[in-house]
Amino acid sequence: MPLIRKIPKRGFNNARFKVYYLPVNVALLNNFEDGAVVDPEAMKKAGLANGNADGIKILSVGDLEKKLTVKAHAFSDAAIKKIEAAGGSCEIISNLKIQDKKKD
Repeated sequence: MPLIRKIPKRGFNNARFKVYYLPVNVALLNNFEDGAVVDPEAMKKAGLANGNADGIKILSVGDLEKKLTVKAHAFSDAAIKKIEAAGGSCEIISNLKIQDKKKD
């Protein structure tokens, strides 16, 4: 076996700067009432975003049938189109935890 494969691998790693998001599908937002404001706290209370992460990202899996104002840390482009097609709106909220993490 070559010597380079026997030597332990060390060095720089970007793992501590990675941002972890909890994924929430658009179809799951149909659980909320029409015209509701859906924020991270409401998603956690409804059991849609459980876990420890830096933020919540809305993904475009499924269809949205209700007009909602969705507030999250990140959105996929297709999710924004689906939410706005249903008559709702998307608001990106900043997370101080992410900003502090990037400054370190």
